[in-house]
Amino acid sequence: MSNLQIGLAIAGGVVLAAVVAHGAWSARKAAPRQAVPEPGAQAPSLQEPVLDESGPTDVGTSTWSGLAQRRTGLDALIDVIATVALDGPHPIVSGEAALAAMPSTRRAGGKPYAIEGFNLTAQIWEPPVPGQRYGGFQAGVQLANRSGALNEIEFSEFVMKTQAFADALGATPEFPDMLEEVARARELDQFASEHDAQLGFTIRARSASWSTGFVQQHAARMGFVPGVLPGRMVLPATVEGAAPVLVLGFDAQAALADDATHAAVREVTLHLDVAQVDRNEQPFVRMREAAQALASAMDGVVTDDNGQALTPEVMDVIGSELESLYDALEQRDLAAGSQLARRLFA
Repeated sequence: MSNLQIGLAIAGGVVLAAVVAHGAWSARKAAPRQAVPEPGAQAPSLQEPVLDESGPTDVGTSTWSGLAQRRTGLDALIDVIATVALDGPHPIVSGEAALAAMPSTRRAGGKPYAIEGFNLTAQIWEPPVPGQRYGGFQAGVQLANRSGALNEIEFSEFVMKTQAFADALGATPEFPDMLEEVARARELDQFASEHDAQLGFTIRARSASWSTGFVQQHAARMGFVPGVLPGRMVLPATVEGAAPVLVLGFDAQAALADDATHAAVREVTLHLDVAQVDRNEQPFVRMREAAQALASAMDGVVTDDNGQALTPEVMDVIGSELESLYDALEQRDLAAGSQLARRLFA
């Protein structure tokens, strides 16, 4: 082999090595960014609390009795309430008898339905529980929720359920006027529609995509914990049992991938359900801070749903509008994060 051939072979080898190296470098550059192992790091022990505001459609007596621990009392502000008077000189019904008479569902159409008894010992209204004695009952159906206002058909179902309960106990129900309650439901629904706000920010990758582990690691550093669904993390409220302050979401299919290191995502979302979160949690301030911190840490940009970058000036305007919204809800006795607000905006 001549010196020229040897030189060409060497040069060719160098070029080939450079091509292979460049290909490997390009592959690494295109691969999703990975989480960095942290010494002593452990899987988060906290998880998203499971909130059951409306409960299952079909229930048994054990579920009805468990409502005393989960549900706030009926309130004329957002409920139609019918009284159920017990007949006889000594009107007393046991919790067991009340539970046996309960309807099989806790909904009237698309609206939550509930029955409460007046506990003669504790002197409070509560969902009936075994071992207690009750001197009267009241039944209620919610006037409105995000499915709309209570209508005539739902009101009629409310009446039939309550009448059947009363008949089983030998009691007499008294119902408010249907037309007045349906009109009240429409007015409440109109107010709720005008004051229902759900905010969403999107954080988009500037260059390299992210592995799901990379996203989860950075979100966990900011206090987010795993959600009940794949591709969901939440920032818990400071009060136990309250709705999460923020929800972070990414592609559920990527979250379910067998190899999380190769499951690439190019965007994550931050969501705030305004009426569900207490104003004192400063949810928008924390949402803004979380979005900016995640974008900085993961080399992303914060945008709206249409891909337009959100400037500090735009966020200031949103924050100001939210303060007015909070004020309006409080003036209606439906403060954001309150049990009544959480029921209405559900």
